[in-house]
Amino acid sequence: MPLPGHDRPVEQLAARPAVEIAVSLAGVALLAVALLANQGWLDRHFLPSFFLARRTYVLLETIARCAIGGLGVSLIVVRARLARILTQSPGRVVQVAVAAALALVASEFVLRHVQLRPAEWLGRDQEPRRMADARLGWRFVPSRTGHGTIGGRTVDYAFDAAGYRVHRPGEPVDPERPTILFTGESVMFGKALTWDESIPAQVGAMLGVQSANLAVDGYGSDQAFLRLQAELPHFQRPVAVVAIFVTTLFGRNLDDDRPHLGPGLTWLPGVAHGRVRSLVQLIAPYRSSDTVERGVAVTREVYDAVVKLATARGATPLVLVLQVGPEDAVEQALRRRIFDGAGLPGLLVEVDPTWRVPGDVHPDARAAHAIAAAVASRLRASATVTATTMTARSSRSPS
Repeated sequence: MPLPGHDRPVEQLAARPAVEIAVSLAGVALLAVALLANQGWLDRHFLPSFFLARRTYVLLETIARCAIGGLGVSLIVVRARLARILTQSPGRVVQVAVAAALALVASEFVLRHVQLRPAEWLGRDQEPRRMADARLGWRFVPSRTGHGTIGGRTVDYAFDAAGYRVHRPGEPVDPERPTILFTGESVMFGKALTWDESIPAQVGAMLGVQSANLAVDGYGSDQAFLRLQAELPHFQRPVAVVAIFVTTLFGRNLDDDRPHLGPGLTWLPGVAHGRVRSLVQLIAPYRSSDTVERGVAVTREVYDAVVKLATARGATPLVLVLQVGPEDAVEQALRRRIFDGAGLPGLLVEVDPTWRVPGDVHPDARAAHAIAAAVASRLRASATVTATTMTARSSRSPS
């Protein structure tokens, strides 16, 4: 009769081949992932980034592939040794697995007690300050002036009672005057730029028409449309509506952790994802093919709705498509999927990739001026804008 515990080595030896096979299969699976996730697959599921240059993005993806493949090869090479370790101390393996599971649960619990917001909202106290909005997700705090230090200088962000960025306090946008409305995100808003340097202010000055800056930091195309939809009825004489699209920010349109628009421009509330999942998504923003296709379709619907909304009010619509630096094949393909055949009044503007705010990714004053000049030139061709400009000039002329 075997002594107690003497049958354990026999059990370990019997289990070792199965564990070795499992380790080998895990290694083969990791190696397959590294080989199959080629650059074409990565480009389809990891969209272009506004915050990382293409070469940096590809380098990081390549490093990740090599790491996964290297781990797979390592598992295959050390499979026998690892199987021996695992079968000799099964209790410890269980303890480690349980500890890892508990760590994930604890992380989720802790993060749920931290007031997190969508990534685009950024910090609570970052200027310009934002406040919650049930329909839009967030908007700027109205009737205040914030001061942000960026690019080695302090920039003032003044807002009127409607939450539009203005030149200075006490100079609100007058909804009864002829107005060009600008909608979008931080680039259109003029992040890190003074009021005079911002695109809306420069276009307004070039054409002699009041500008209304409706743009809000971190907005997706659907949020920008929703804000335009809410604000346009307040203006008595809208002259033009300028919306912006940046291909490298398209991924933002796919986020569902904020109020967003679905197919048919159906308003949908934000989805509450697990905190750990959201953190992983922020670090590795994988998008399924279905998610990308749906985003392309909804984005096309959004800009078509912007054009129809402006046209219905007698305003000239313009979709500014901004390209920072030469457009690579991936960006071009994505842009064409959204706009080709849509019949939208688009204006593609490419700016020098070195024209960025020091220490930041946003376009600097030189880029904003080039963009504003292109927009103003296009709008001058509009009969509505031309008539408004001529009227404004004649009213300023001495009688």
